[in-house]
Amino acid sequence: MLRRPAWLGASAASIVAAALSLGVAQSAWAVPQQMKGTLVYCSEGSPAGFDPAQYTTGTDFTASAYTVFDQLVEFAPGSTKVVPGLAESWDVSPDGLTYTFHLRHDVAFQTTAWFKPTRSFDADDVIFSFQRMLDPNLPFQKAYPTSFPYFTDMGLDKLIKSVDKIDPYTVRFTLNEVNAPFIQNIAMPFASIQSAEYAAQLLKDNKAPQLNQQPVGTGPFALRSYTKDATIRYEGNPDYWKAGAVKLKSLIYSITTDATVRAQKLKADECQVMSYPRPAEVDSLKQAANLSMPSQAGFNEGYLAYNVEKPYLKDVNVRRALDMAIDKAAILKAVYQGMGTPAATAMPPTEWSFDKSIKAQPYDPAKAKALLAKAGFADGFTINLWALPVQRPYNPNGQLMAQMIQSDWAKIGVKANIVTYEWGEYMKRGHTGAQDAMLIGWTGDNGDPDNWLGTLLGCDAIHGNNFSRWCEKPFNDLIVKARSTNDQAERTKLYMQAQKIFADQLPFSPIAHSIVYQPVSKRVSGMVIEPFGNVRFQGVSIK
Repeated sequence: MLRRPAWLGASAASIVAAALSLGVAQSAWAVPQQMKGTLVYCSEGSPAGFDPAQYTTGTDFTASAYTVFDQLVEFAPGSTKVVPGLAESWDVSPDGLTYTFHLRHDVAFQTTAWFKPTRSFDADDVIFSFQRMLDPNLPFQKAYPTSFPYFTDMGLDKLIKSVDKIDPYTVRFTLNEVNAPFIQNIAMPFASIQSAEYAAQLLKDNKAPQLNQQPVGTGPFALRSYTKDATIRYEGNPDYWKAGAVKLKSLIYSITTDATVRAQKLKADECQVMSYPRPAEVDSLKQAANLSMPSQAGFNEGYLAYNVEKPYLKDVNVRRALDMAIDKAAILKAVYQGMGTPAATAMPPTEWSFDKSIKAQPYDPAKAKALLAKAGFADGFTINLWALPVQRPYNPNGQLMAQMIQSDWAKIGVKANIVTYEWGEYMKRGHTGAQDAMLIGWTGDNGDPDNWLGTLLGCDAIHGNNFSRWCEKPFNDLIVKARSTNDQAERTKLYMQAQKIFADQLPFSPIAHSIVYQPVSKRVSGMVIEPFGNVRFQGVSIK
């Protein structure tokens, strides 16, 4: 049983929609001496909201989970290593089914124009943050019904048996079965800790949806204002529990969807950090005297997902034909321009358990046409091909890639109509299965293979990030078995078997792994490239 604090018994009479554009007066916080200056980050898009539990993209997480919020455990900067967060330590029972977290004392929630906390962070906040994902009958969830795609994609709704408050600073998670990546999973952004006191106030005021638009966390920066498609303004949190970690007085996200404009702004010092440079602009940015250009191999993969629920895409021969007809070498040259390497399976080669024996299908339009004929489509067919509307770390130019695939498929008689939507709508529709074939991709979130094979291809993820909507029992059985043991050698063997099933069935076409560049002004210190594709500004300063 989930232990429910008394305040959760209230019910909401109605839902009052909060505005997407906020105008909030600046606070009168006393600013610590180390908090100086304003840094402007040229980001690639607007977040869909500020409740990390609802979302799956780096755009959303960079604007919320890594600025406003903290997690029980977190990844060390620039690393996949899990370190203490809001929990200063934790114990695991000998049978691997019970995790006991010992919480930090005297951690303050942010004071904002919309909420003034009366207490510090404690166990009730952890209980609420996980309980709303576990219990659809929770009054807050009824007042603001929403889905939690990451939580369900990884099967945590079935895995977690109970979350119990032992005392104000001790919380116990009991699992239904052993889950090897559990600690890595709850270090992810979706597991950000919300204020139970704030949620109770919203519930009382019939404003539960405000949680997603006017956030309150314990993180290094507090939201001050948001104008959709324009600007997000934050202030450094003077009460942040990591002493000295917040070095910026103000942080501004200048939402700039055009990568060329972002680069121009960076060169002109209108922003000091930018996201996702286009490959064609990398050399120019490297040569700018006022900029630095660190880079590293990306922990990512760009791919083309086939919705196997569509009649003509159910046939594996059709999927193999479509894959074989794509000139991926040409895409690497034109789209990635030297900033990518070919992909062959469903994870990058830097992930442990990667099966290097798996090779991508050769580019062979003649054989592809023969496979279509074998499947009963000698005259081809028409398909909707969804093109990414924004630049992503795994795909620097989704529009050009779609056009090249459209041209390749035309050679085998398949007519592709290119479709696109605004980024938030693109993801929303993709989760419902509206797509035929969809350009998408992934940057690993926790360093565990389950984050690739389970999150992108598991049966539990069909309404989340399994955009292929592929549920293959032999494959799924392998990944479920792999996550239920802590023996890494056994897990590796199972994941390699699963990759062979993937390569045979091709629910998506692997395209490429990109090299990640992080252009930054030389006035900025402390920036590191995060392996998971997000940007973090704690520890960052500006001259």
